[in-house]
Amino acid sequence: MKIKSFFPIAASLSALALINTTPLYQPVAAEDDRPLTDILSQNSAEQEQIRIYEQASPAVVMIQTNRGSGSGFIVSSDGLIITNDHVVRDAASPVTIVFANEQKVQADIVGFADNGLDLAAVKIRGASNLPTLPLASSGSIRVGQSAYAIGSPFGARFQNSFTVGVVSRVDTRRGLIQHDAATNPGNSGGPLLNSQGEVIGVNSSIATPEVRNDQGVVGRSLGNIGISLAIAVDRLQPFLVALGQDNAPRSSQRQQPRSNNQVQALPLTGQTISGRLGSGDNTLPDNSYYKLYGFEGQAGERVTIAMSSQQVDSTLFLLKPDGSQLAQNDDISPGNFNARIAVTLPESGVYGVIVNAFEPGESGSYTLRATAQ
Repeated sequence: MKIKSFFPIAASLSALALINTTPLYQPVAAEDDRPLTDILSQNSAEQEQIRIYEQASPAVVMIQTNRGSGSGFIVSSDGLIITNDHVVRDAASPVTIVFANEQKVQADIVGFADNGLDLAAVKIRGASNLPTLPLASSGSIRVGQSAYAIGSPFGARFQNSFTVGVVSRVDTRRGLIQHDAATNPGNSGGPLLNSQGEVIGVNSSIATPEVRNDQGVVGRSLGNIGISLAIAVDRLQPFLVALGQDNAPRSSQRQQPRSNNQVQALPLTGQTISGRLGSGDNTLPDNSYYKLYGFEGQAGERVTIAMSSQQVDSTLFLLKPDGSQLAQNDDISPGNFNARIAVTLPESGVYGVIVNAFEPGESGSYTLRATAQ
């Protein structure tokens, strides 16, 4: 999803067959008073979603390891599968691949992306003529376009679940796509698709933290943090080239993040909080470190949050109580490593703050201050 570490449950309805029970006279159905253009638009959108899922889902797989499960997608007919590094890192090889039809095969872990990018590849043994997903062109992703995710949140029970959203932000400097198609643990490594069924990104997991202070829980869970992140296709293509040339690392290059995603309380009193980002912290898909903070805010409050550092290029994300992103700041002025957000809160509840080092692997100390008016 960093962030790193990501519930829609699809419900199905069965049709009732009416056999020899149709009455002679039937009431006339209520007329749909929506404009015809709205009805046609809805039907068109539904048909597009059905088409995309039916076209793409045969090439999306669940990956089961001795450590858990995740998702992946087939990019070559001989069985090369792309997934996230954190899905297969430290896993025993071979891993088990489960197709959409529940058929199971074995696959070997064959490579990891360099520079700690959250990508890895596995290869099915002795495969041929498998369905594949095409890749979108580099630079084709646009904010506002539809985005479709397929994966297996929480394992086999919800295998090949389909969710729909839009691209919320494209971070070209980091090669990350932010979107709001729901993703959860187990979606990691699955494809993010455009309306042509082409892969525009590889979904990464997002942590589900709780906001705590020294006495316990400050507020309710921040959910899936709301920032679903995918690694953009332009970062995937060099990895595929390295795999084809047999130059991809055979072991993970990523820092091992902490297993604990606890959120620290952030007072709105102007108190200065000191912290450090570095090895052992949580990481975003681009391998940049982050920490999580939370505060209780009231609708209409004017909140200012400032992160200062001489050692890391500071980035701040402010998340609403539902986990969706409210604001972001990553001042890219030369020599200015600080970041600042000033915003009027739209609702009352527990807000989340992500404190992040912009560059992959960048570590160092920082201070954080927040005030409310």
